[in-house]
Amino acid sequence: MTMTRKTITVTDQQEHWIRSQIQSGEFGNDSEYIRDLIRRDRSQKQALEDLRTALELGEASGEPVPLDIDQVKASARRRAG
Repeated sequence: MTMTRKTITVTDQQEHWIRSQIQSGEFGNDSEYIRDLIRRDRSQKQALEDLRTALELGEASGEPVPLDIDQVKASARRRAG
């Protein structure tokens, strides 16, 4: 994997937070912490996109039908055994 060096500027408060995360032992250095933040941000954005897609599919699937809870329970009982 190719690496690219980046220079960033953070506030004193942010620097103290980053240092505390490193001192906790979870991260070895600033770069590990920043890369973890980027991975989590990407994951959250993907989860949000997946949710939007599911909502769009649901909306496009047609008119809703009433749910018969007794039918749902009976179906679950049949599958269980």
